[in-house]
Amino acid sequence: MLGNALIGLREGLEASLVVSILVAFLVRTDRRRELPKVWAGVAFAILVSVGVTLGLTLAEQALTFEASETLGGSLSIIAVAFVTWMIFWMRSNARALKSELEGRLEQAISMGPAAVVVMATLAVGREGLETAVFFFAAAQAAGETAQPLIGFLVGIAISIVIAWAIYKGAMRINLAKFFTVTGFFLIFVAAGILAYGVHDLQEAGVLPGLSTLAFDVSAAIPPDSWYGTLLKGIFNFSPQTTVLEAVVWGAYVAVVLTLFLSPQRTRSTTSTSA
Repeated sequence: MLGNALIGLREGLEASLVVSILVAFLVRTDRRRELPKVWAGVAFAILVSVGVTLGLTLAEQALTFEASETLGGSLSIIAVAFVTWMIFWMRSNARALKSELEGRLEQAISMGPAAVVVMATLAVGREGLETAVFFFAAAQAAGETAQPLIGFLVGIAISIVIAWAIYKGAMRINLAKFFTVTGFFLIFVAAGILAYGVHDLQEAGVLPGLSTLAFDVSAAIPPDSWYGTLLKGIFNFSPQTTVLEAVVWGAYVAVVLTLFLSPQRTRSTTSTSA
């Protein structure tokens, strides 16, 4: 639940901020007549995201065990790629997001009503599709339980409240610090999803080493214990981890966390006066 709440909060706040920027721009420039088109695009993006999630779930249920494991493992790896790209993209482009979105919306308005709907759909839909794939992978890793969906919906709800409070001026939040902190924890969540994806591919016979364990701490950390469940739910920790899973998890965290914590390069311009 906690891991999926983090996913919902992070992705939901990004999408909510995109919507609030578009709405605020139209209100500020006295073009409220364009608001229904933006909301239509947002609704369409949500429907597409929900449809993708349902489609993946139905497809997974209709497959054989090996095909299902292959699909689940592949989608887990794709989801990790999405979320990794998202973490670094937001880290680099958060400051320019507002001006970029306003520029796109201004251009769409000049092109016509359909362009506004498409622009809003694409702006929100990118976050929605990333969320759909990552949530599906995280829910698969958590097993047959409703807790991932509950946690995800709680995170989405909190993100909407925060975005609304920011829009109304009732809350001030350092978004750069927020995305840095959530990005840090999300790296470990993504590493667990990646390791789970590798395990799925091992069970499907696509990757070798299913019976070669790096460690087995199930006696010290029983999977059905509260702390075992907590570690599984947040970081997808498995008491019985194969060598390939451990190598992939460690390599991902080492590389991505190092790049994430490294100082960003800023372009400095020097001007000389004669």
